Amino acid sequence: MTETPTSSGAGIALWRFVKEVVIILAVALALSFVVRTFIVQAFYVPSQSMENTLMPNDRILASKLSTRFGGVGRGQIVVFRDPGDWLDDVQKKSPGGVAGVLEWVGLLPSNTGDDLVKRVIGVGGDHVRCCSTDGRIVLNGVPLTEPYVKPGRTSDDVRFDVTVPEGRIFVMGDNRNASADSRYHLDQEQGTVPEENVVGRVVLTVWPLSAFSTHPVPAVPFDDPRLDDQSK
Repeated sequence: MTETPTSSGAGIALWRFVKEVVIILAVALALSFVVRTFIVQAFYVPSQSMENTLMPNDRILASKLSTRFGGVGRGQIVVFRDPGDWLDDVQKKSPGGVAGVLEWVGLLPSNTGDDLVKRVIGVGGDHVRCCSTDGRIVLNGVPLTEPYVKPGRTSDDVRFDVTVPEGRIFVMGDNRNASADSRYHLDQEQGTVPEENVVGRVVLTVWPLSAFSTHPVPAVPFDDPRLDDQSK
């Protein structure tokens, strides 16, 4: 005699299926949250200040492990939290609804408007000034040749002479004439940013695919051993 499935049996099978799907989704969300919190986080590029290295609305990945265990170094592109009134209230926003939840768990790039992306020019103890007689940034007495700066841009919009305090960094955008960076906040700790505000080091542009690229520290000028002499 052949047995036929009962409605209760079908209901139990359906419940088991739904339970398995919920468990899988919960584990996936938990893993995504852990990755976002401790390993790597995705961001939107918020402005044109890093052109042509990073373009507005590029999706980038910032490694948290590299800065947590390796520190912050010259030449790195970093994402950092606003150290204090660098961004106005119009630029800041709090995503809500589903988008906000997905950003929080790491399934969407962060786009809160409270994060900035710049290149580290000086670290604690460095002497950074603008400019040499030919308009270049001078770091520890060495005029920098900066191939990453957007063509046609200059670095001498603001004159400054700063010794970076320990535990802080001096940052500038690659699009020098369109970047409200450390030069424009010299009245706040000489324009420097606390290292603890650094969220991570930008290592990849992942979208659009046509812009996919890595972002190592440029050998020129940052491999120059003279830059390590902070007495200049």
